[in-house]
Amino acid sequence: MPHHNEMSDTVFMGMPILVQVGRRSGEAKYYAMAFQHMRFMLALNLRADGLQCHSPLAESAWGRGNGFVALGCALSLSDLPAYHPGRAEMLTAFHSQIAALLGHQDPTGMWKQVIDHSGSCRELSCTCMITFAMLRGVRMGWLPGDTYEPVIERAFAAVRTCVTVGGVLVDVCTGTGKQNELRDYLDRTAILGKDARGGAMALLVTTEMVTWKRGNR
Repeated sequence: MPHHNEMSDTVFMGMPILVQVGRRSGEAKYYAMAFQHMRFMLALNLRADGLQCHSPLAESAWGRGNGFVALGCALSLSDLPAYHPGRAEMLTAFHSQIAALLGHQDPTGMWKQVIDHSGSCRELSCTCMITFAMLRGVRMGWLPGDTYEPVIERAFAAVRTCVTVGGVLVDVCTGTGKQNELRDYLDRTAILGKDARGGAMALLVTTEMVTWKRGNR
């Protein structure tokens, strides 16, 4: 994938649009490129515990870096035809990461700036992306509702506490490229204010929640 820069972000930024183009055009080469990229990024950044490194530079499981992978797979699965021979492979990757993330939801319902670091701050954008992925998984029947619905409800309640009526957000990690070590991720600025990235993810998960509550698929 051009310009992947080894970062897990590109599972979201590249795969879903390739799958959409494949579906609209009927050309299998776009699906093939999406799977090629998924396999490449998993080989590069997948940890033994099922979480994702942001890049090979550091073993750190950056929150938004994991959110991008979960969101990218959820969106890609949404447009990948049921008959596609690679669908089971993508579902397996999705299930594995979501199950790994499940154990790291904190008592408030959020996920952290560094997913598995107890001293890390809560982070809104990754919580929105992970919650969206779980919601889409339950709504489409990829994930069991009895396991994930309580997790989703706690997470969405937490998201609501971090967004004001005026659009001010709490604890959104500032823009982040590849970092060299854990300390660099822990020290990223947490935005208190308006932020297009965090706001977009809050809108995305809210729209998915409304669709789920209305019983639409």
